Amino acid sequence: MTLKQKIAKHQLTIGSWITIGHPTVAEIMAKAGFDWLAIDMEHSALSMAQCQELIRVIDLCGIPSLVRVGKNDPLLIKQAMDTGACGVIVPMANSKEEAMAAVSSVKYPPSGTRGVGLARAQGYGASFQEYKKWVEKESIVIVQIEHIKAVEQMKEILSVEGVDAFLVGPYDLSGSLGVPGDFDHPKMKAALEKIRNDAALLKRKIPAGYHVVSSDAKLVEERIKQGYKFISFGVDFLFLGENCRSGLGILKKYE
Repeated sequence: MTLKQKIAKHQLTIGSWITIGHPTVAEIMAKAGFDWLAIDMEHSALSMAQCQELIRVIDLCGIPSLVRVGKNDPLLIKQAMDTGACGVIVPMANSKEEAMAAVSSVKYPPSGTRGVGLARAQGYGASFQEYKKWVEKESIVIVQIEHIKAVEQMKEILSVEGVDAFLVGPYDLSGSLGVPGDFDHPKMKAALEKIRNDAALLKRKIPAGYHVVSSDAKLVEERIKQGYKFISFGVDFLFLGENCRSGLGILKKYE
């Protein structure tokens, strides 16, 4: 079953983020057992060339790859898809029109407006016809709900045909409320409660997603119990840094 099919069936999938541009990191994470991996082109210094190399490694490991583009831009989305990604995660999708633009940038005409060219995704020219059919049926568009404006317009945003799931971005959402990083603030709790309790959203065809930034699996369990199905768990540098600090915290007592 493809990732697109799993999402459509509301099956739980757990992925993670890659921001370190070394193929070894991508290979380690791909073999760890994640259902998908996302290359983060928004909050990293990765180039599109590095992105393509990381996707190549992830593909060889048999794991679906997504790309979070830097912004909802047709050129960036086209380039990300041409590297061979299964789909894109689009930040700051704050309106129906912005969600429609994201879908249109992924799909070829007549469904969308994506520019047509030959690159890795199209087999370097050897499999364009096959890829064209794949894009129409299997490409994935995830919109990020990470601003209070998006929370207020979620029904309209998620009515857009071609949007497969949404992903709550807690840091930017808290920032839009004027309390960056304060997930326990009443404003933040109220926004998340609105998302969580809106039956028209969590029970509709489009599944809910959440970015659990921490590497604490217990926090993932909490989101699963709340009904989230498309979950991003941790970030490559956090897995590395938090484990280093945890181990050293134990060993420092011997100094």
